[in-house]
Amino acid sequence: MPDQARQALSFGPAASEYDARRPSYPPAVLRWALGAAPRRVLDLGAGTGILTRVLLALGHDVVAVEPDAAMRAQLLAASPAASPAAGRGVEALAGSAEAIPLPDESVDAVTVGQAYHWFNREKAHPEIARVLRPGGVFAPVWNIRDESVPWVARLTGITDGPRPRRPGDDPLDQLDLFIQPMGDRSYGPLFGPCFGPVARHVERSARSMTADELVALMRTRSYYITATPDGRAEIDNAIRALTAELPETFDLPYVTAVYRAERR
Repeated sequence: MPDQARQALSFGPAASEYDARRPSYPPAVLRWALGAAPRRVLDLGAGTGILTRVLLALGHDVVAVEPDAAMRAQLLAASPAASPAAGRGVEALAGSAEAIPLPDESVDAVTVGQAYHWFNREKAHPEIARVLRPGGVFAPVWNIRDESVPWVARLTGITDGPRPRRPGDDPLDQLDLFIQPMGDRSYGPLFGPCFGPVARHVERSARSMTADELVALMRTRSYYITATPDGRAEIDNAIRALTAELPETFDLPYVTAVYRAERR
């Protein structure tokens, strides 16, 4: 299995910890992307349902699609079930961005939390357009650590390998370059000819945590899960050395970015 595909499907063994440790999404970014009125929403690459539950709390009717069986099981365990007796809930289906198990023009919006970078875009964009009604919204969203904070940039160096950083760097630069490699901040029709121009909205937040909680969070990352035992121990030790320089309780700053485009 190619390394990218192996990492994309690596989270199942850590599904419970993933659900407990990963940050949720500010409701404001979903309100900006989807509006206030309830919609039929496909949460694609839904994982353990962290974004799914925010959508439910905002009043949307949600179907979650996730390829990993262990992640789907955690989603169902932690989320309201969809049934006439339970009222509004979530339906969880096996599937992928490249093969969505829904009929044509069956949803008003497609969200993706923390998963779009795993998609085969050439196959996923037409599939997403297929299940969206005309005028429907595609909205991938990411929580990213704010690497303009020096110690957070050092944390990324531990977990992702060294990358050049400058004080005050915009933490969204790397994400923007992934979304639009040419660096055009007007974004344009990035999601293929079936979609209109892309807009972006950003919210900032922070999570209070301890050294133990930061280590546990980093253990839910694909690069940690797929590392060798020695590699995992090296990451753990380096994170603990870093946090020894911080207060006992500290804030981990996040930037949440959502990109929004409408189906033509």
